[in-house]
Amino acid sequence: MLRTVAPLSAIIALRFLGLFIVLPVLSVYALELPGANEWLVGITLGGYALTQMVLQVPFGMLSDKIGRKVTIAIGLVILIIGSLVCAAATDIYMLMFGRFLQGAGAIGAVGAALVSDLVKEEMRSRAMAVMGGSIALSFAFSMGLGPVLGGLYGVGVLFLLTAACGVLAIIVLFTKVPNPPRITHAYELDESDMPKLMNNYALLKMNLTNFLQKGLMTLAFLVIPLMMVGEFGVEKAALWKVYLPALLLGVLAMGASAVYGEKKQQSKAMLILGVVLFGASYLIMGNAQSAWGFIVGVAVFFVGFNIHEPLMQSLASKYARVHQKGTALGVFNSFGHLGTFLGGALGGWLYLHLGLEGISWIVVAVCVAWVGLLFTLTNPHQTKNLYLPFADIALANRPKLAQLEGVVEWYQNETEALLIVKYDAKMVEEARIVELLKP
Repeated sequence: MLRTVAPLSAIIALRFLGLFIVLPVLSVYALELPGANEWLVGITLGGYALTQMVLQVPFGMLSDKIGRKVTIAIGLVILIIGSLVCAAATDIYMLMFGRFLQGAGAIGAVGAALVSDLVKEEMRSRAMAVMGGSIALSFAFSMGLGPVLGGLYGVGVLFLLTAACGVLAIIVLFTKVPNPPRITHAYELDESDMPKLMNNYALLKMNLTNFLQKGLMTLAFLVIPLMMVGEFGVEKAALWKVYLPALLLGVLAMGASAVYGEKKQQSKAMLILGVVLFGASYLIMGNAQSAWGFIVGVAVFFVGFNIHEPLMQSLASKYARVHQKGTALGVFNSFGHLGTFLGGALGGWLYLHLGLEGISWIVVAVCVAWVGLLFTLTNPHQTKNLYLPFADIALANRPKLAQLEGVVEWYQNETEALLIVKYDAKMVEEARIVELLKP
């Protein structure tokens, strides 16, 4: 599994390194550009997410048709172009346009779908944890490197580094990432499937969770540097001292979450714990009287955020059928990027008018409702997968699966000559499926 996922994790990590490296300092630097104010800075900070939101589903559907690797390459080229525009920006509006263009390379869902193609569902949370760990490491590296390079050479250099990361990711994509297996199934995606996808209540709850999580993340990256520099007098180049310890704690929390959520089958409990920590972190930051008190709130936030990371994409993919993974994860990521954009745009307006203390009470109220939503989430661990070699079954008996209560779906991995049957373990036994497919 690790050999399969490592190259793709490297690509995702490089992409996120480029996107993350500007986050710790972008709000304070963008505020100094001609025409800038807090609201426009908030839009610029979350601007890439608006085009990500719009294009996640088209990119996901495109990957279902022309292949994951080609689609990822297209997205990386667009990211490179947008980064070069940002590097050349001379006012807030040009920087905003570049951020929109960066986001137009909307390949987040495609990368997750490729992992789902390459890794068995039982190993998927671990694979997502490996990817999440690589993202977290790039996140931590960015928090340390971004403020230092930005302080010494300016934010333009950080955007040039983003473009270089994109070029390196393309090289890794075509030299190290394996091709996904060829999958066939008994149904094809058509227009009628999109309403069904949007009416999948478990997926909808995960979509809303992604929306809220990413919104609170962008809001945090808006207010943390503004508060630390403006209220507590921390130098811009020293912001890494605030971020790095918090992110290291977050990485530890991520590993614990992946193990407890998957092995102990407590994914829902871990999501709820993360939400509780989100609310607590904003309450601490919003009422902090000193820099140290504020830093405690920052650490609590990143622990909560990283508890979510190894579980989110995996859970969303489990609720989707095999022929809809790219589209379903596109919708899932679109919700996340909408949250990212609104977290910056709306957060900037709220910060301007209410301050962080007012924002903190709004976040707490949202988190209370969010916990109530997650309590109603269906447990994905009651569905199992059965892997049957073609040689051990009668393929002609496959249509009988549609008549067996408890069978969620079935599909064929032509590359490995396997029939995969997904079923509800509470409704049908494995032996009954095997008996039905016997030659």
